[in-house]
Amino acid sequence: MRKSSHKGFQRTSTLLRDRIRKTGETRGFAVTRVLTHWAEIVGEDTAAICKPVDVKYGRKGFGATLTLLTTGAQAPMLEMQKEKLRERVNATYGYNAITRMRITQTAPTGFTEGQAQFAHKPKPEKPQPSAQVVREAQEMAAPVQDTGLRDALEKLASNVLSKSKT
Repeated sequence: MRKSSHKGFQRTSTLLRDRIRKTGETRGFAVTRVLTHWAEIVGEDTAAICKPVDVKYGRKGFGATLTLLTTGAQAPMLEMQKEKLRERVNATYGYNAITRMRITQTAPTGFTEGQAQFAHKPKPEKPQPSAQVVREAQEMAAPVQDTGLRDALEKLASNVLSKSKT
């Protein structure tokens, strides 16, 4: 019989699986996949502006309400997409588990439970300076002997000249 080759080490996902399931069930998530794969279910853009926080089941277990947390500015956008989001989440459950969706708004900072932490899109890269600006910056830094200092001064000069030209 072959012995295990991991010598006492286990994947983090197997160590945390039970804890995630228990926490998810206390918040009403019978299927923790909704929590762990939220971006895959609703898409990256939607996942960046909201996250699921609670599932409440109605009387006699018929129909559940999924509560989504978002910032105040994004709530109208989510309100328009509620039906599409509900369909995607129900596809994850495999049946019509979620009948209603509730959107809760919060500020990006505040009390511990109410803090919204969503992924933000990276800032677009700054445009490259024109060839004339680069030439002027090289001329300004040319008398400096140290190459590292000269490169830093060229970069600084090109940034300053680019801002003054715009």
